[in-house]
Amino acid sequence: MTSFAPPVAPDGLLDHLAAAAKVPAADAVEITLLGRAGEYTRFAGGRVHQPQDILETQYSVRAIVDGHAARAATGTLDGLSEAVERAAAAARALARRAGGAAGSAGVSLPASAPDVPLWHDDTAAFDAAARATAAGQTMRGAAAAGGEAAGMFGRALTQIAVVNSAGVAHHALATEALGTLTATVADGTSHWIDLHRSVGAIDLAASVERTIAEAVAGQGRIPVPDGHYTIVLGPQAAGELLTFLEDAGFSGELAAAGVGLVAQRAGQQVASSLVTVADDATTTIGLPIGFDMEGTPKRRVPLLTRGVVGEAVTNLATAAVLGTASTGHAHIAREEVPTPVAANMVMDGGDATEAELIAGVENGIYVQRFWYTRLVDRVTATITGVSRDGCFLIADGKLAAPVAGARFTHSILDFLGTVDGVGSARRSQPVMNVWNGAVTAPALRGHGFRFGAATVEEA
Repeated sequence: MTSFAPPVAPDGLLDHLAAAAKVPAADAVEITLLGRAGEYTRFAGGRVHQPQDILETQYSVRAIVDGHAARAATGTLDGLSEAVERAAAAARALARRAGGAAGSAGVSLPASAPDVPLWHDDTAAFDAAARATAAGQTMRGAAAAGGEAAGMFGRALTQIAVVNSAGVAHHALATEALGTLTATVADGTSHWIDLHRSVGAIDLAASVERTIAEAVAGQGRIPVPDGHYTIVLGPQAAGELLTFLEDAGFSGELAAAGVGLVAQRAGQQVASSLVTVADDATTTIGLPIGFDMEGTPKRRVPLLTRGVVGEAVTNLATAAVLGTASTGHAHIAREEVPTPVAANMVMDGGDATEAELIAGVENGIYVQRFWYTRLVDRVTATITGVSRDGCFLIADGKLAAPVAGARFTHSILDFLGTVDGVGSARRSQPVMNVWNGAVTAPALRGHGFRFGAATVEEA
């Protein structure tokens, strides 16, 4: 097994960060290390074409003077002291411009974070040799079926440390296993993605075999006629829909502004009683980590409980506006302002297999995944996008003719309100531009889903 080392050596790290945070030029200082050591084996065209190792580290500093906060960042430990000085100087300048008016910024206070299993030896053992072997077996399997395979198998070690001048000191190392595969046989395609702290949990061999079989079955695709359909969404498609819940009002930023479901419809039923979704850092599925970028311990935040609107995810700033405690969801994405984010969204599974969900449909469509999805209307939670890869008509409770991708425009709340079947198996996928972000979902069956130019009145 090749070495699998953290981006920054943990020994003495918290002490080093704590010393850097003790500066007289600011009332409070917070330092956050985000690190990731990723190793990826990319394959296509019958060969491993891009073995790739990526090492990332960033130290983010937030300094506070008279309640006014400023930030600076550096990529190295050697540059940390200078970054602290820059943040403190910027915070002092903000305080002077305020003319004596105090701001509201603060830092987290020391508290215990939930104990979540983050390290898995099987992922640590999923080295370049093991990944290349798996890639070779995958490509040979696709070739034997008359097609080809392209994808990536990887392992990563995620590191986060948060220290502040109030005494917070958290550090975590977490393994991550990721697999993606697109199998192509003539015009038939199927796509699979899954991730977990443990590589064993993504069941690589079975997932590859299923994906190739779906591509074989997907040959000879026909167009999807415009209309409203009973649909069964595979876990990938269902997970994509769930990522838009924050846009519908489960973000603390929206709730603090009085916009969306939590601000306007908390406690009301907006989805089927079969739908329970939470952002949950205490579960073992997805990519849990027990504290956020401000050092606040995370807790399970119920978004929808049996279809009833629950809470928003918050950071220190939005929680202060709402008059609540932070839920531990502070986040800073690339090229974006700090905002609370649901980083490990998980939907409860049901008791049906995917085949049983399909068996309950007389005429409908099975959708493997969506792509190019965009928010259309925040108030109605309407999104648009395209279905893709392993999609099929459903006839008399069985998968029938494969269908090509089709444009859809539909409200996720309208769909979730019609859900009458939930699968037991769940799958996770990364969330774009969310550090250590994942969404986990089961297969779902619902009704009246609008494809093409079908009129809204027909639903």
